[in-house]
Amino acid sequence: MLKILICLFCCLAASLATSSAFSWKATTTKPTVKWGVSANPSFTTVATTRTKGVGAGADQLLPMVINTWNFTHANALAWRILKQSEGGLRQTRNAVVEGCTKCEQLQCDGTVGYGGSPDELGETTLDALVMDGATMKVGAVAGLQGIRDAIRVARHVLEHTSHTMLVGNSATEFAKAMGFRPESMVTPESKIMWEHWKAGNCQPNFWNDVHPDPKISCGPYAPKATPLTRWKEDRARTEYHIGQQNHDTIGMIAIDVHEQIHVGTSTNGARHKIPGRVGDSPIPGAGGYADNEVGAAVATGDGDIMMRFLPTLLAVEAMRNGKTPAQAAEAGIQRILKHHRDFSGAVIAVNRQGQYAAACYGMAEFPFVVSSPLQTTSVETAKCLPTLTDVDFVPLTKAT
Repeated sequence: MLKILICLFCCLAASLATSSAFSWKATTTKPTVKWGVSANPSFTTVATTRTKGVGAGADQLLPMVINTWNFTHANALAWRILKQSEGGLRQTRNAVVEGCTKCEQLQCDGTVGYGGSPDELGETTLDALVMDGATMKVGAVAGLQGIRDAIRVARHVLEHTSHTMLVGNSATEFAKAMGFRPESMVTPESKIMWEHWKAGNCQPNFWNDVHPDPKISCGPYAPKATPLTRWKEDRARTEYHIGQQNHDTIGMIAIDVHEQIHVGTSTNGARHKIPGRVGDSPIPGAGGYADNEVGAAVATGDGDIMMRFLPTLLAVEAMRNGKTPAQAAEAGIQRILKHHRDFSGAVIAVNRQGQYAAACYGMAEFPFVVSSPLQTTSVETAKCLPTLTDVDFVPLTKAT
């Protein structure tokens, strides 16, 4: 009998040890970083995604703020504002507005705020957007003249009107009525930039099929070319190029622990643009989009092309249909690539739990900045899709 009792005790002890070991393994899973994989085998992936593992719940991913490019000062201020309340509650709108305002004040890379990207007349105009993911309300301004606080004016459109967007001189008059002080948008640097452009025969520019030939001369232009200029039309043109110093937008997303989302954008547009031109930044679904039920996205790059495809709306709807942020961001880029292989741009997608990814094309890599409980003002880089080129196949047999 004693031997039987000893045997039963040993079996019980072994069983408890096995159970304890299994429990320890199940609770030590670390958060991981995964690379998104394209469903299209013709090219490789685009970005990183922070995934939520057993050890990285939503309480660790949120609140968070993320923005395009390496605009760290804007991200740091937005994060500081977000932390003013527990979990960032009731601060997401303040965070994106003041974060983008910081970039406007710093004239980030000369592509945000006053004194950058002069148009053909040497003037700087501003575009901006604020979107609330709970109410789906949007406030935006486009072609704003003489007021430096573009995204703050956009916030006033959101909070004090029933409209979505105000433009041009009328947007300026609205801003004055709201208490904003008119200021010159021209700086010595922007004036020199414009003078050099004029001295270089207004190259590059955005005109097509006009006279005189826009490839070799300044305007004013008329719709039809004359025979006197046609002989020069095969001359090379210095094309407008989107790049690190000419990418035109800060786009920012802020999410609190209750998954309240706001998106903000601000830009001074394309350098040497035709006066009156508006790009993607202030357009809902193009420059930015937010929906508390799903997540948010922001875009940057060649706005004249990107706004035709509403890539941030596509990204959010892709996440609604079950795609990961990496797949959703890539979907926004792929839609454009079906029609344009000569554009440059990027999309950031974030789901409401705080998982994020970026997709890009037309550049080697794309930097963006993230702050969350896991990291503060951290610059990350997405590897962009390789350039796609059309291939001409030589037939094996001669056509008859």
